[in-house]
Amino acid sequence: MSLFQTAAWQSAWWDTWGADNDLKLVRNWGAGRSGIYISTYRIKGLLPITSIEFVGSSYRKFRSTRTEYNTFLKANEAPSSALEQVKKLLDNRPWAEAIFNDLLASSDEVAELLALAHHKGWLVRIAAEDTAWKIGTDSCFEEYLKSLGRNTRLRLYNRRTVLESLGAISHANVYEASSDPAEFFRFLNDFHQRRWGKPVYGAKALAFNTAFLERVISEGGAPQLLALRSRGQLISVLYNVKYQGCVYNLQSGFEENFHPKLAIGTLHLGYAIERAFQEEGALSFDMLAGSGKNENYKKRLATDSEPLVSLMLVRNPLLKRLYKWKDKKR
Repeated sequence: MSLFQTAAWQSAWWDTWGADNDLKLVRNWGAGRSGIYISTYRIKGLLPITSIEFVGSSYRKFRSTRTEYNTFLKANEAPSSALEQVKKLLDNRPWAEAIFNDLLASSDEVAELLALAHHKGWLVRIAAEDTAWKIGTDSCFEEYLKSLGRNTRLRLYNRRTVLESLGAISHANVYEASSDPAEFFRFLNDFHQRRWGKPVYGAKALAFNTAFLERVISEGGAPQLLALRSRGQLISVLYNVKYQGCVYNLQSGFEENFHPKLAIGTLHLGYAIERAFQEEGALSFDMLAGSGKNENYKKRLATDSEPLVSLMLVRNPLLKRLYKWKDKKR
C-alpha cells in the first residue's frame, strides 16, 4: 500500500475538498485502497454529468493536491475480488463518465477496466499519461553514485565541496523539533513564489497537508521536513514522508540563484537520497511523477520507473458522441 492509500491522506483530502464541492462518498469502500466518490457537474455549463472518481483527484470540478498510485485493491487482497467489486459499483451506480486517475499502467486493474469497457460497449479515453520515478535505496549509496552519468553525479554530489567551501552547512528534519509545519510551508511557498511566480500551496492545500501530517504518524508515517542552510541562511527545503519502507518526495523549493556553480535543489536532493540509503528500513526514494522546470532531472536520477495512466470510461450515449467528435477533430 502506498502513502496515498493511508487513512491520513484519504481523510485529509476528503475533509479539505469533499464537503465543499458537494461530493458523495461511496461508503465502505476505502480502508487501504483509494476511496471512490460520485460528483455532478455541467460540461460547458449545459450538459449535466454524473461522474465516478477516486478520492484524491478531480478531473473537471476543482483543482486539488494530486494523488498518485491510485488502486482499487486493499493490501493483500486478490485482484479478482477487488475487480468484482468495481464491476458491481459501475453496474449499480448512476454515472455518465468514470475517471480513474493515475493507475499503474501495467496493472491488472487497467487491463480489466479495458476488458469490461469493451464488453459493455463503453467508450475508453486516455485522459492523461505520466511516469513516476524511483530510486532503489536497499543497496550502497556509493554504487548508486557510480551508476549515474558524470554531469548528474557532479550536480547531485560532487559539488558539495563547493557548497561546503562557502561556510558551515546544516541539513536537518525540522519536523523533529516542532510538530507545527506552518513555518516550513511558508518558506516552501516563498521559494516557489520567487521561482514560478506563485506559491505551490494555497489555503486549502496548506490545510490538507497540515492535517495529513498530523494523522499519518499514527499509521507509522514519518514526516521529513528537511531544511538545508548555508552559514545560517535557509537555501532549500524538501517535503518528504517515509512510509512502509519508502521515502516519498512530495515537494521541494530552493534558492535558485544562490551560487552560479550550484544546483541547490539537486544538491539537497542528493543529501536526502543519501539519507534514505543510510536509513534503516528504507528500500526506495520515490520522486513521484512529473519533471523539472528546465529538464527531466528525475529520469536522470531514477533507477526505476512506473508508467501511470488516467482512464476515462464513458457510458452516456450523447457524451460518447461528443467525445468521438472532439477526438476526431483533434
